[in-house]
Amino acid sequence: MPATRETAKAFVYNRVPRVTADFWLIKLMAVTMGETAADYLNMQMGLGLTATSLIMSAILAGALVWQFAQKKYVPATYWLSVVLISIVGTLITDNLVDNFNVPLLDTTIAFAIALALTFLLWFQTEGTLSIHSIFTNRREGFYWLAILFTFALGTAAGDLVAEKFALGYLATGILFAMIIISLSVGYFFLDLNPILGFWLVYILTRPLGASFGDLMSQPAQYGGLGLGTIITSAIFLAAIVTIVAFMSLRHGGDELVAVGQDGEVLAVGEGKKLIAANDDF
Repeated sequence: MPATRETAKAFVYNRVPRVTADFWLIKLMAVTMGETAADYLNMQMGLGLTATSLIMSAILAGALVWQFAQKKYVPATYWLSVVLISIVGTLITDNLVDNFNVPLLDTTIAFAIALALTFLLWFQTEGTLSIHSIFTNRREGFYWLAILFTFALGTAAGDLVAEKFALGYLATGILFAMIIISLSVGYFFLDLNPILGFWLVYILTRPLGASFGDLMSQPAQYGGLGLGTIITSAIFLAAIVTIVAFMSLRHGGDELVAVGQDGEVLAVGEGKKLIAANDDF
């Protein structure tokens, strides 16, 4: 695009992946593993919520340092951070509910407010909530903070629905899947705002994945399939590693961004193929 090349101040890589079917598949697996892995570390290994939370938070901090050191999307680094932040987000909610006796309704409301304030500060500071323009440390910081709150909120909301309505793992999973499908219909056919739609689905995939993770791992007497947290976590970890390896080999998910003189995104596209930016970004 000649006009873009003439007006662009720089071409940089986005540090987070394009939103594709692969993205949602591996994200769903990551949140499912986050649920079962947190349960395994806390209960089966007997570390307890406090020790598990401290250990996993330290590991997450190291992973995020590695992630921030990247200047483009690197599948292994990015998805390691997502898996770890999924575990930590789950543990934060579990700590509030189990250790501090904060009701699930209050926890859900608190994390919804925290996420809304994060978006507000992000927008006021950067002028955009676009996930196609994460090419500075500050924007990436807002991005990962929002991701953390989506996992904590998704955990609280999912547990609240499961306890309030006592639907069971399968029915709860189907409920959230139907909500996600309705949002997808809204995006593709009813002009739902892409940014709003993305973050709503991102939140809801957390309880969706957790429901199916519990369905697979929990004993039959509690409505599960009885595979246990070790086997369930191993299944999803193997799937995640396989998909990440495939994405790394084919360089899937890369986005190149054309940045204007005042820092606005002029165009974004896969690899060197750029398309003009619009309100969707």
